[in-house]
Amino acid sequence: MRIDVALRDSPYEVVVGEGVRHEVASFIATHLPRARVAVVITSPEVRRQPWFDLDFALTTLVIDVADGEAAKTLSQVDSVCEQLARHHVSRHDVIVGVGGGAITDVAGFVAAVYLRGLAVVHVPTTVVGQVDAAIGGKTAVNISAGKNLVGAFHQPAGVWCDSQTLLTLSERETTAGMGEVAKCWLIEGRSRDELEGATIEEFIEVSVGLKARIVAADEFELTGQRALLNYGHTLGHAIELVALSRDVDELRHGEAVAIGLAFAARLARALGRVGDDVVDETDAVLRFFGLPTRLRGDFDVDELVAAMSRDKKAHHDLTFVLDGENGCEVVGGIDPRIVRETLVNFKEA
Repeated sequence: MRIDVALRDSPYEVVVGEGVRHEVASFIATHLPRARVAVVITSPEVRRQPWFDLDFALTTLVIDVADGEAAKTLSQVDSVCEQLARHHVSRHDVIVGVGGGAITDVAGFVAAVYLRGLAVVHVPTTVVGQVDAAIGGKTAVNISAGKNLVGAFHQPAGVWCDSQTLLTLSERETTAGMGEVAKCWLIEGRSRDELEGATIEEFIEVSVGLKARIVAADEFELTGQRALLNYGHTLGHAIELVALSRDVDELRHGEAVAIGLAFAARLARALGRVGDDVVDETDAVLRFFGLPTRLRGDFDVDELVAAMSRDKKAHHDLTFVLDGENGCEVVGGIDPRIVRETLVNFKEA
């Protein structure tokens, strides 16, 4: 399956299927013929997988970063760039991100900033990576103030979503990845009933197709359409940031997004944008995937509201993607008291 990301200046394909990782070498030879070095940014855990058998027919430099969100730091970016410099990597060479969404984020960001830009291709190996992070050219790392606050737009030359890489994921990683799938399902207005009988390949197809269409229409988030892909992410990023400061394994990105989706539905209801039916349908979709629908644990409400005010969509106010009679929209200027009250009720539910 080949899905076009039809950008005006830098179109590319997302290839989905079994064994497609082996197409990358021929793509580089054809489309990046001046490359002499393939820099694989990955992690020790990824390299231990049985499908890590990539051969690019080039001199290959493998650089390890941490697994998961621990990779998305400026110190990791600094370390990678130092290694690129020591090995004399040039502007004609290519970076290959192999791993989950955090690794493709780091690989893309390094490709955007090192020597002011190298080509990058991605082989995302998790559900989150395949349906979201590796596609669209948004690259970023985290700082203590918030998630993804330091980054750049840098489109990949191609993305290969190999279904074989998903077979070695833990049950938790697979389930958590469905948080991004649920987001796409809800943005498209699909019902819980339509989920029955669908395969993971179909979920990936729906999600990649939606993201490709939105990115092509609003590559740099200028019209607001691309911001819709942040549905569930305002609270999701805030609780993820707090959890990461305590334990990198406390909360997965997709789990945080799921909680953020459930909260966004309730906030939309509190603002009179939707009724109970939307809240119920949102919870039903999340439960289908085995995802959380409530905020549990030790999270300070005031700390979360402050973190949400620093979200990338915000312009000195509280801004959320919320459902309504016209579907999902970016809504700014929301009264912090309503957000806080809804969050208190959501946390205690």
